[in-house]
Amino acid sequence: MVKFYQHTSSFEHAWDNVTYAFWLRYPNPFASHVVGCDVIDRQVDPHTGVLRTTRLIHKQGVLPRWGRHLIKSADAYIIEESVVDPRTQTMVTRTKNLNHVRVMQVEETQTFTVHPENPKWTQVKTEARIISELRWGLTGRVEHFGVNKFMDNSVRARKGMAHILERLRHNAALATAEKPAPAV
Repeated sequence: MVKFYQHTSSFEHAWDNVTYAFWLRYPNPFASHVVGCDVIDRQVDPHTGVLRTTRLIHKQGVLPRWGRHLIKSADAYIIEESVVDPRTQTMVTRTKNLNHVRVMQVEETQTFTVHPENPKWTQVKTEARIISELRWGLTGRVEHFGVNKFMDNSVRARKGMAHILERLRHNAALATAEKPAPAV
C-alpha cells in the first residue's frame, strides 16, 4: 500500500526570489536536522537556459522508539534532482531517500511556478508518496507515521523558506539604504 500527500502553498515573493532562496535554504533555524548539502552535478543547457542540479543532502533525525529496532542509524541521505526553466518560470524538484528504503521510501516532488492570481507571488505544489516494504502488519502503520511526519516537516520547511526569504528581503533593504545619495 502507498500513502499520498499533496499540498499547495504560496509565498508572497517573486518566483526568481523564491527559487534563489531554495538554493540558500540550509542552514536555517527550522532545519537543524540537516547536516550537509553537496552539489553532485550541475549543468546549464546553453540553448534553453535550463539548469539541472543534483544534490546529496545529509540529515540526522531522532528515531521513534518503535523504529530503533528496524533502523540502526538516524542518518538519512537524500538525493535531490531539480530542473529550473527560466523561460517558463518553473522549477521542479524531486527528492527521495537513499537509505532506510525497506522501512520507508519517501518520494517528494515540488513544483514552483508564478502564482496564477498574483504574478508577484510564487505557488508551490508539493506531492509525496510514502511507501513501506515492511511486512508483519506494519506497512500501514509505518506509512501512516510517514505521512504525518511528512506533513509536520512540510510546515517546518515552509517556515524555513519564509525565514530565508525575509533574510533576503532584509539584506536587500540594507543594501539599498547603504547606497550613497546621488550627487546633485
